[in-house]
Amino acid sequence: MRLLTWLIHIEVAGLGDVQTGGVHIHHYVWGILLLVVVGAAGLVARSARARAWMGLAYGVGLALVVDEAALLLSLEDVYWDTTGGISIALAIAVIAVAGSVLAATREDSDGDEPDGG
Repeated sequence: MRLLTWLIHIEVAGLGDVQTGGVHIHHYVWGILLLVVVGAAGLVARSARARAWMGLAYGVGLALVVDEAALLLSLEDVYWDTTGGISIALAIAVIAVAGSVLAATREDSDGDEPDGG
């Protein structure tokens, strides 16, 4: 995510900010919209394949929101300031917690607990 926003920031050809009426639309907005769509789809989708795609979309949406956490906390565009490091720290924390939860709740392919119990 940071790479894409950096490429937009240095104005790489073909990439640019999304604006409407002269107002910049930050990427957390797209993340929130994606989370809303995934939430609505989760109310009706039941297949394992649909749940897998919703999990991927949820992760992308959450990444879009977490990446701009510093902006949401300070209500200022601090993405490229040192204060923007809050977003990086929060992203690392979210990845660590999510990874730990997934590892702790993982089941073997035969349905047994990871420790054989």
